[in-house]
Amino acid sequence: MAIQPWRKGKVIRIENETYNTRRFFIEIPELEKFDFEPGQFITFDLPIHEKPNKRWRSYSIASWPDGTNVIELVIVLLEGGFGTTYLFTKVDVGSELILRGPQGVFTLNNEVLQKDIIFICTGTGVAPFRSMTHHIKNHSIPHKKIYLIYGTRTQKDLLYYQELKNLELENFQYIPTLSREQWDGRSGYVHPIYEELCASRQPVVFFLCGWKNMIDEAKKRIQDMGYDRKAIRQELYG
Repeated sequence: MAIQPWRKGKVIRIENETYNTRRFFIEIPELEKFDFEPGQFITFDLPIHEKPNKRWRSYSIASWPDGTNVIELVIVLLEGGFGTTYLFTKVDVGSELILRGPQGVFTLNNEVLQKDIIFICTGTGVAPFRSMTHHIKNHSIPHKKIYLIYGTRTQKDLLYYQELKNLELENFQYIPTLSREQWDGRSGYVHPIYEELCASRQPVVFFLCGWKNMIDEAKKRIQDMGYDRKAIRQELYG
């Protein structure tokens, strides 16, 4: 895949999604249409360090291809994080950011869509799966069963909750689970949920995105169930 050039992006809207996450809507003025595949990411070059590789921060695109030059990112403020601190304190509507993309192969294809798909995510790792599910719905793309297992700590941490809960997509099940709060939905970590769904060891493709500890444990558990490593996809930013 060819490396995309660095371009200027303009922030046209910012919305608070939760107490510590924001939705950034970014226009790429030099393009009439920003083409990307659901699941891909962009990389910012932020003015936070002298060395280029310490300025780069990558974020999955949370929106879906709609024929425009505007994309949405959902970003959590990380305590002590230079990149997110800059985005939350220095960037406002009208700000320009240097970005490159789209990049990444964390995407769907015909082979994947012929099997059941289990999206497993935590935190802002829901972003690429929001993009994928809306894209499938918008284009009536044939698919098997799709499960979106979303783990976070409390209800106030849930991103796009009502939207995903109400998404009218055939053979789609949204399963949020909270690790530090009891509520009327699932509680605990994500792992028992996909283990239950895969009790019959049916052909499945697993997509993982989110906290590193979750991804590491999920990869081990999925393989311990008897699935091949090739059935597991994860995002690697770079």
